[in-house]
Amino acid sequence: MKTVSPLRSAIFYFIMGAVFIYFAFGTIEETVFEPLTMLLIVLATLEFGVAIRFLQFHIKLKRHQKNKQQA
Repeated sequence: MKTVSPLRSAIFYFIMGAVFIYFAFGTIEETVFEPLTMLLIVLATLEFGVAIRFLQFHIKLKRHQKNKQQA
């Protein structure tokens, strides 16, 4: 089984966050404070948060591999 790189996962979650924001803008009718719009915005925020964590992990992993090769 092949493992997925953290960078690939980060890109996936950023795209999913963008999709949720796109759908949230599509559900706005009169006001932003509709339950479905708020749910989609919360989901997008969570997706972006996970993407940032994966990106941080990718950078940390690359630094660790670089330091391991130099030692």
